[in-house]
Parts: sequence; structure tokens; C-alpha cells
Amino acid sequence: MKRIGILGGSSDYATVDYYRRFNRAVNARLGGWNTAELIINSMNFAFSADCVCNERWDDVAAYLAERALAVEHAGAEILICVSNTLHRVADVFTTGLSIPFVHIVDPTAAAIQATGLSCVALLGTKPVMKTDFLIRRYADLFGIEAMVPEPEEQDVLDRIIFEELCRGRFTMESKAAYLDVIDRMKRRGSQGVILGCTEIPLLINQQDRPGFPMFDTAELHVEATVQKALGNVPISSAEKTVQVDGLSSFRSGQR
Repeated sequence: MKRIGILGGSSDYATVDYYRRFNRAVNARLGGWNTAELIINSMNFAFSADCVCNERWDDVAAYLAERALAVEHAGAEILICVSNTLHRVADVFTTGLSIPFVHIVDPTAAAIQATGLSCVALLGTKPVMKTDFLIRRYADLFGIEAMVPEPEEQDVLDRIIFEELCRGRFTMESKAAYLDVIDRMKRRGSQGVILGCTEIPLLINQQDRPGFPMFDTAELHVEATVQKALGNVPISSAEKTVQVDGLSSFRSGQR
């Protein structure tokens, strides 16, 4: 098993969710008492949030570069970052590393391609939706068109992420707001939706819109990283059932 290095803390709720998902995914493959070997370097969310909100990208890139190097020196053999938004500076904070970095877009795009879809909605923080750093990767590397909500809808989604989800608040009103935007994006022509912020899956999931494909970037990110850490070790049918049921129960408890 290769050790997985995690740049976490943006937010702590997403990081905790990743921790659970990693351990669950490894156990589903190896069984027994097996869990993932993880090294987590958790940032101060106040700093990263301030950098994001005030477009201090050079500052957060330098901050993450220092932490990425520390994770490698601590023995990590693979690196990930739990935030879609902070992937904007991934090219900077991975420079000089000798360990592979698993980009959050790539497994998500592969899952979209596997379903035969070519045009999907992208939900996330305001920087994810109003700029093209993720949209361009989906398009240039995978030929996928990522549609984004209208500016006023972006404001609502962004406010919920920062003021509620990152603080552990999951309300029915906010869930309804997200589902309303998804419904409008479907009417505009999107064939599915990318949950492009790792806190969003704590609020909504596929069961909320069974007939409209949702691509959970956190889940797909974890699965791709575990595959890299373990190789092609399959999930047993029994463990897969427990994994899905446990995830549903965990998310229900979060609300």
C-alpha cells in the first residue's frame, strides 16, 4: 500500500469526509481491519479562504507548496488536494515534487466519458464557476463542455458553501436551493452535473435526483487515488453494498 499525502483543511469538513472515504475504500478492497495509510497536512482555513475570496493566488500557492513538500518529506508516495478551488494553483504547488499528483478533474472527467455524456453542469465556489481553470481542463483534455449557472445563482451557491457547508451547517433550504439550480441547468441542456466543491456531496447526492447523473468529485478522487495506491484490487460485492449503505447513513446523519 502506498502512503497517500493529503493537503487538507479546506475545509475541515471535506477533509474529514475524505478521511472516512479513504478508509472505507481501502477496507472494501482489502477487508479485515485494513485502512488507508494517510499523511494529512491541514491548513488554516481562515488563511486559504481569505486568499480565495481576495484573489491572493500567489500567496496560497506558496503556502500549499511548502505543505506539499513537507508531506513528501514525511513519506507520502502520492499527493492530493481536497479542494477543487485550490486546484487553480496546482501547477505551482506541485512543481519540484518527485511524487505523483492526482488531479481532481481527471477521474471525474473519466467517469463522465464512461457514461457517454459531453455537456454537464459545473457547481462549486465562485472562483470555480466564474473562471475557466477547471472548465478549460475538462474541455482541452477530455472534450467535455462544463456549463455554469448564471451569476446570481453562483452567488447563492458560493454563499452556502462558505457560510454554511464549511461550518458544518446542512439545511433543507440550502439543499432545495442547490437542487433548484440543478433543475434549471438541466432545462438549459446539461446532461448531468459535477459536484465541483468537495463539501457539496455532504448536502446533496444522487438519490436527490435519481434520473440525472451526478459526478461526486470527492468520491471519484478518492477511488482513483486508492486505485493508484493499491493497484487494481477489486471491491467485493458484499463490501460494495456495505460501503454504499454506510455512505448514505453517514450523509443522512450530517444533515
